[in-house]
Amino acid sequence: MLSGDQCAHELRGALSTPSFYDDRGSGPAVLLSHGTLMDRTMFDAQVEALADRYRLVAFDHRARTGRWKGPYSLDDLADDCVRLLDKLGIERCVLGGMSMGGFMAIELALRYPERLNGLILISSKAAAYDAEDIADIEQNLEKLLREETVPAEVAEWERDLVLGQTTQRENPELVRYWMDRWMTRRSEAVYWEFKSWMHKDDVTERLAAISVPTLVLHGTEDAVLPIETGRAMADAIPDSTFVPIERAGHTTTVEAPGLVSEAIRGFLDRMPATVR
Repeated sequence: MLSGDQCAHELRGALSTPSFYDDRGSGPAVLLSHGTLMDRTMFDAQVEALADRYRLVAFDHRARTGRWKGPYSLDDLADDCVRLLDKLGIERCVLGGMSMGGFMAIELALRYPERLNGLILISSKAAAYDAEDIADIEQNLEKLLREETVPAEVAEWERDLVLGQTTQRENPELVRYWMDRWMTRRSEAVYWEFKSWMHKDDVTERLAAISVPTLVLHGTEDAVLPIETGRAMADAIPDSTFVPIERAGHTTTVEAPGLVSEAIRGFLDRMPATVR
């Protein structure tokens, strides 16, 4: 259920346009892109906190819609994102992405720099995945396709990867909420979602080409991507700020929503007046 002036919209038309999004607030646009198995609601706290000064648009990628069938790539997701900007009449935005959403955001920043005022990379990385990581993912993808919706054993695997130890210990309600939500996902849609990025290119050497101000947020308890991954990425981007999110794992926006919202607000408020 959406509250206040937050509205959920369904776009009709081109299959390559994201079909579900929340659009709240007014001012400079901030577009938010979720991670694998997550959805646009993972940014609810940030939308609530920032919509007093900014236009917040959080959207669902293909896997959370009726357009889930693959194969598709991060480039395709970046093109989807640009089409959504066009549909909403947004010429330039600050683009924030978590994990898979961050992988997509980097691709968009490199391919469509003219559409961005800034970049927010949450629990993300530029490097490719190694063979061991891919083998682990493949093993769980096989389990996915045995059932129509995500099985409990895959949800448990995801839980231990993305939710930090502090969250698992101190916030069991949040853990249960997301596990229940994951187990409603169509397994085949999640399969193609993983496939869109698990063999992604290593773009580390291209990070220096990102010219917009960039905020890198990374949980100190991230078991998917160690915090050094985020710090190294920030070091490679010329105009970047790195902020560790204490006591949070991979899904920082839901594990430490206040800290994430505070860091993003500080970053946005420091943007040049010409883009605010």
